[in-house]
Amino acid sequence: MLVRKDFEPFASKVWLSSPTMHGDEKKWVEEAITSNWVSTVGENINEIEKMTAEKVGVKYAVALSSGTAALHLAIKLCGEKLYGQPKAGHGTLENVKIFCSDMTFAATVNPAAYEGGEAVFIDTEYDTWNMDPAALKKAFEIYPEVRLIVVSHLYGTPGKIDEIKKIADAHNALIVEDAAESFCASLEGRQTGTFGDVSVVSWNGNKLITGSSGGMLLTNKEEWADKARKWSTQSRENAPWYQHEEIGFNYRMSNIIAGVVRGQFPYAQEHREQKKAIYERYKAGLQGLPVSMNPLNGEPNYWLSCLLIAPDVMCRQVFGEKDICYVPEHRKSCPAEILEALSSINAEGRPIWKPMHMQPIYRMNPFIVRDGNGRARTNAYIEGSALDVGMDIFQRGLCLPSDNKMTKEQVDRVVEIIKACFE
Repeated sequence: MLVRKDFEPFASKVWLSSPTMHGDEKKWVEEAITSNWVSTVGENINEIEKMTAEKVGVKYAVALSSGTAALHLAIKLCGEKLYGQPKAGHGTLENVKIFCSDMTFAATVNPAAYEGGEAVFIDTEYDTWNMDPAALKKAFEIYPEVRLIVVSHLYGTPGKIDEIKKIADAHNALIVEDAAESFCASLEGRQTGTFGDVSVVSWNGNKLITGSSGGMLLTNKEEWADKARKWSTQSRENAPWYQHEEIGFNYRMSNIIAGVVRGQFPYAQEHREQKKAIYERYKAGLQGLPVSMNPLNGEPNYWLSCLLIAPDVMCRQVFGEKDICYVPEHRKSCPAEILEALSSINAEGRPIWKPMHMQPIYRMNPFIVRDGNGRARTNAYIEGSALDVGMDIFQRGLCLPSDNKMTKEQVDRVVEIIKACFE
């Protein structure tokens, strides 16, 4: 690990992406408490549903306990639309294949398994680090019966969702759009979260704005919004007693959490501009090094600034299941070395999301790349491009400290640490 006495640690932790409170949150939380509306109904919930729908550009938003809960209900809605209401004890996607983004957080794809489906992972492309439309076309050649696509926007950069939507329409497939990381990002003038048949955003503690937890299901279909609200409150029927005719969930958002989100909402654009300034300062400071920043597409929200090391300056490294070993080399480096160096100065970085097809739980699932019809098991390069793009980015990439409260001096010190790793 790099150890340099001239790089003094930060006096306080520099985080990857931490919540930024402004004070307005306290007002709405206290109002919920003093009015005694502290459960899963209340004015804060009503208001943030309206505010989110208006901001994103959809007709309906449903406030839920997490982005994962929103993804689950989104996938369940699509499954019921495509295959009908399941029998008791069965998921809506029982034994059905679903095309899913490969390089993403597990929450994007786990709900497919909740509903009994089998994820087919679609490789990533270098232009945006998101689902590769060419690989998706290949996937439909192999599995023409598939009718559902779950696609995410990585690190706040929109994927080629316009191209993906055209492919989906050609195959009569529905789209669940995971915009958990991309609130306030847009493509061709449209906010992410408006391209899917049903979409989600997240208010997790590290997102652009936060409720400490929580998420939203977004749709233009009133009946889907109503059904999601019903499912999220244990599917209680409109009866004087507790009447249940289908399986439900405890997924509705608390009015207290909604108060935090309500107080955060006016600061979303400010947070985005702060994140953008951090990204641009990193990019300018790292010029001349054999590295590149995560690509941009459309108008990102710059949630996380990430780094990709050029293949020819990667030092030797080996991944285990939970550990990594590397050999320091002159004028070369690797993500593990840089992350250790950042940790030594009290700064938090993170590896790139490990692709789903590499995860132990999903290793037997189908995985489709653009240049083949099966699982790519090599990292060999063809004209500068890896056969398995997601694995390549995971091995060469890392997430940099991207907290919107970082000062210019803190960003500059991170840049100097990275430069020292290549000395």
